[in-house]
Amino acid sequence: MSAGGAFGGNRGLRPVPPEKGVFPLDHMHECDQEKKDYLNCLKSSSHQSEKCRRFSKKYLECRMAKNLMARQDMSELGFGKETKAEAPGVNESKRTDE
Repeated sequence: MSAGGAFGGNRGLRPVPPEKGVFPLDHMHECDQEKKDYLNCLKSSSHQSEKCRRFSKKYLECRMAKNLMARQDMSELGFGKETKAEAPGVNESKRTDE
């Protein structure tokens, strides 16, 4: 038998809480469209999240606006200055030229 216990859990270590704490789930589906946009972008870009940062940012902004997570400066969440790839309209015009 493994040393992890009957169901594979490690009984010797205490669980570590999430870094940002607990936040409510979106039971009322207030940010569903933003979530769907982000997931569709991930699917169409072979799950390369850097190509979908603007959708991720919109989703987090929606969650903060609807009090589904604590308000934070976007730079604290990894959204500092926009790069050329993240700038609105750059990706769309790039795709039409190809």
